[in-house]
Amino acid sequence: MAKIKRSEIATFLNVSSTTGANYQLLGVGVTTGKINMNPKTTEETYIHEDSATTTLDSYAPVMPVEMTAVAGNSIFNFVDGLRQDRAVLDDAETDLVNVYYYQSSSASGYPAEKQNVSIQIDDFGGDGGTPAKINFTFNYLGAGSSGYYSVSSGSFFANP
Repeated sequence: MAKIKRSEIATFLNVSSTTGANYQLLGVGVTTGKINMNPKTTEETYIHEDSATTTLDSYAPVMPVEMTAVAGNSIFNFVDGLRQDRAVLDDAETDLVNVYYYQSSSASGYPAEKQNVSIQIDDFGGDGGTPAKINFTFNYLGAGSSGYYSVSSGSFFANP
């Protein structure tokens, strides 16, 4: 069994403001980014028992991202544009694709999940004498779709 490195889980963000997708790799300037699944549970203690029963009801995934501001980087430009516009609701939404390079690829590409997201700007700036940071969160909207991502074409293909 081999350990999986974070670099084998790639996130591509759709930075297009028009119809059609323009997926760009989330990487340059990004120092952390993990998906918090935020499980929602119900805990009940039945009247005939002394120990609780916990059931898993749903998930509310988010992906907080810490990014060094890099002028000219397509992801930074897109997210910083949302910040400057103070985008909310539909204007703050796009989609991303998480690609699993650690799994075997096929003629269609690598296994992947496409997810609609709302981008929440958390903070911007930083301490004197250090590079500026923009911290934001991808709030997952509903369920994603499984499929394949073709790196060569930059396209996601959903499973039928």
